[in-house]
Amino acid sequence: MNDDPLALYQRRALPEEFRIILAQYPRADWAAHPNFNGLAAFWLDRHLNFRAMMAQMQQDTALRLDEQIAAPDYGGRLARLGQRFLGELEGHHAIEDTAYFPQLARLEPRIARGFDILDADHHALHDLIDRFAAGANDVLRAPSDRAQREKLANFGTVLAQFDQMLGQHLSDEEDLVVPVVLKHRVD
Repeated sequence: MNDDPLALYQRRALPEEFRIILAQYPRADWAAHPNFNGLAAFWLDRHLNFRAMMAQMQQDTALRLDEQIAAPDYGGRLARLGQRFLGELEGHHAIEDTAYFPQLARLEPRIARGFDILDADHHALHDLIDRFAAGANDVLRAPSDRAQREKLANFGTVLAQFDQMLGQHLSDEEDLVVPVVLKHRVD
């Protein structure tokens, strides 16, 4: 773990120095802004999709632990949704790191370090991505119903951690990105 208070594992919000544009473009006003329909709306929709997939995997895992979903059904759902989740998340991070974050940092150099923090978050999240993939594979390879449910306890912990860290990252990213997109009409 990193002792940096700005590290994803440590922080609960971005410092005010990175929220100066958010103060001019508060969340409550985003949807009514003339520049909202486009990249800002798309960005928020992608994040909503990640949150929904995570919630579905957590719900399915709880149902499986309670034996309300059979092992083969759970395995199929986890394989499909987990693969989609990881693929879309990694693709989203790649385009942010290589295209959007550098562009937005150039538009708002006062908060450029905030985009570096978000980039660092992606590296921290990759540890969780690896743990997610390993945990899901352990569950999917379990030789019996009982063995699968035993593996699910560990996987549930990974999911909960991933949900917390991803949720913090998505929220912070929205607070930094969307106001810049709205201000500069980025497409």
